[in-house]
Amino acid sequence: MTKLCVGLFGTCGGSTWRDPFMAKYEKMGVEYFNPQVEDWDPSLAEIEAEHLAKDQIILFPITSETYASGSLSEIGFSVMSAMKLDDRRDIVVLIDQELDDTLMADAIPAKESLRARALVKQHLLAQNLPNVYLVDSLEDMLNVSLALYEAAKHTDALQKFSVKNLNKNR
Repeated sequence: MTKLCVGLFGTCGGSTWRDPFMAKYEKMGVEYFNPQVEDWDPSLAEIEAEHLAKDQIILFPITSETYASGSLSEIGFSVMSAMKLDDRRDIVVLIDQELDDTLMADAIPAKESLRARALVKQHLLAQNLPNVYLVDSLEDMLNVSLALYEAAKHTDALQKFSVKNLNKNR
């Protein structure tokens, strides 16, 4: 069973991409999960895994400020989950195809990261899944997440209404 929540996965570390998202979500009353905490420890892995498996909307921005080995792997697991016929969750992905200059200085991991980014993006495009959205900017990601949240909120309300009326008519 999914939970009407936006999971803010993707680039972690010192990244601040989540800040404007959380500010907008708080202003609009959107429930979200932020896995980036100041003092992460392995005990938090279970909470993250639960949100990754159950949040209605999962965001995966892979920004240019990281090699993104872990985040690129998480996209694969999430898309596999979204491919299940009974999955009604939405996944929004942004994969920057360039790296910051500081990361480009280390040629081997930079080359591996750029290769993985290109491959993951092409695999996502080839899947053409209706509940996986590939966006080009963080601004697009925020707008898509808000639209999906509103749609899910209304769908959830309609489903509850239908079940209530079905039970009432028995």
